Amino acid sequence: MFREMVRYFMAIGVVIGALAVPVMADHIGDAEKGAKIFKKCASCHRVGEGATHRVGPHLNGIFGRPAGGAGDGFRYSKGMIRAGNDGLIWELDKLEAYLENPKALVSGTRMSFRGLKSHQDRRDVLAFLRQYSDNPADIPEASPTAAPPEVVLSPETLALVGDPEYGEYLANECTSCHQRDGGDAGIPSITQWPTEDFVIALHAYKVKIRVHPVMQMMAGRLTDEEIAALAAYFKDLE
Repeated sequence: MFREMVRYFMAIGVVIGALAVPVMADHIGDAEKGAKIFKKCASCHRVGEGATHRVGPHLNGIFGRPAGGAGDGFRYSKGMIRAGNDGLIWELDKLEAYLENPKALVSGTRMSFRGLKSHQDRRDVLAFLRQYSDNPADIPEASPTAAPPEVVLSPETLALVGDPEYGEYLANECTSCHQRDGGDAGIPSITQWPTEDFVIALHAYKVKIRVHPVMQMMAGRLTDEEIAALAAYFKDLE
């Protein structure tokens, strides 16, 4: 009888021990599905080997990183810097809350993305991004590659140096919708965009890869030099 009771409690212990094992990081969601959903983010963010800051900071090592703490000279909004100073760390629950509604978590963020309303979509994206972080250590190894640009432009087009004063003159049509102070009233901010991102985005509208009809019309009227001038103006606009 005593031996049977010992075996019974040992079996209970095995079951409890199995239930106590932490869920592995790659079980957050489906990383492959997350890679597809991340295409919504890729116009502003890069992740993977060689990823650099674009409209938004690169997302390598995002897990465990303080808000506003990517370094390398990226210019965060005052709201994001304030959140970091207040102790916001990008852990799983905070990242999921930010993906659901960025402005609800960080007041004053320049991120104009309206959020992913599906809980599963958020989890899948985070499973994808977690492959590119060192924390925690049980993340499966990945072979990361940076996302390709929307449209491939010639080196000569990308090398054009725009005149910001001319860009300010041309910007009147842009700022009839986009706010100069970087605010977001339902229309994404275009201030402080890296030059190459701005140029690629307008050319993507020009060749109708991006589908907004008004932007297609506006970009279609611009020359390469005018696009470069607008990029130069908005890049340093405070």
